[in-house]
Amino acid sequence: IGETSTLAILIGALILILTGVASWKIIVSVFAGGTAMGLLLNAFAVNEFMALPFWEHLLLGGFAFGAVFMATDPVTGAQTEKGKWIYGFLIGFLAILIRVLNPAYPEGVMMAILLMNVFAPLIDHYIVEANIKKRLKRAKVSAN
Repeated sequence: IGETSTLAILIGALILILTGVASWKIIVSVFAGGTAMGLLLNAFAVNEFMALPFWEHLLLGGFAFGAVFMATDPVTGAQTEKGKWIYGFLIGFLAILIRVLNPAYPEGVMMAILLMNVFAPLIDHYIVEANIKKRLKRAKVSAN
């Protein structure tokens, strides 16, 4: 069912969240992204791996381990609150997509985390820019 104990991962997640080391938003959004991709693939199941129920995708291999211990790295992940949701969702989405569509690379979690670590600063940049534009617009309206 997986490379690691899911119970041990849940205990580790609880410890990381309670100590403030890991962001619960990233963990939840990784699982949400994986769920979304799993449900989407179930709708178009052309092979037996796509037909797996979405919850099996979340427990297979290192998905849960990557979601809790690797994706939540505070140094390389997104720093903004909205960015954490986007970052995590795309990790989960890409991990399942890579796993199912590339038979030569059956475990796509670490590849998805690596790709999103590259794009985390870009996500944060656009979130901050959107926030600045929104504040400038609000200041302009209140000044009139």
